[in-house]
Amino acid sequence: MNKLFVISGSSGVGKGTVIKQLLKTNNNIKLSISTTTRNPREGEINGVHYFFTTRDDFMKAVNQDEFIEWAEFSGNCYGTKKDFVENTLKNGQNVLLEIDTQGALQIKEKMPETILIFIAPPSMEELKKRLIGRGTESEEAIQKRLSCVEKEQENSKKYDYIVINDTVENAVLKLEEIFRKENNE
Repeated sequence: MNKLFVISGSSGVGKGTVIKQLLKTNNNIKLSISTTTRNPREGEINGVHYFFTTRDDFMKAVNQDEFIEWAEFSGNCYGTKKDFVENTLKNGQNVLLEIDTQGALQIKEKMPETILIFIAPPSMEELKKRLIGRGTESEEAIQKRLSCVEKEQENSKKYDYIVINDTVENAVLKLEEIFRKENNE
């Protein structure tokens, strides 16, 4: 049976890297692409990494109930389109969403069968090091992201699984184990 899996974690924890590696070796998982009002980072492509849109267009979609979840984070809006998730599940595929804990808990409320997985850093020091190492944000933006970690970790207590991203390889192995277990393989 096809399932909806949601992966969340603090900014800089390595979610994107772990998911990218997971998808390379697991063809039965379809990654949902979120819609956002933030500007693309270097190398990000519209329709591949995110659907980039204006705040006005995003809010029109919210008012038309087009999102299964949406949230505002660090001054930008992020959301998951309902039709993509529903159609993919109907077509017999697993769906994987990479979203924040606020959105994940919204989905779990609407769809209790959703499997929530939280990717956690080995330590706060390592998380800060990873955020700085990305070189994509100002010190102020990094501090803003770090201030959200406590709430995210509190929300993670409502998740089905917590995976520590000590190394990408270990995190991917743990995720594959979760997917096999949940799909009764």
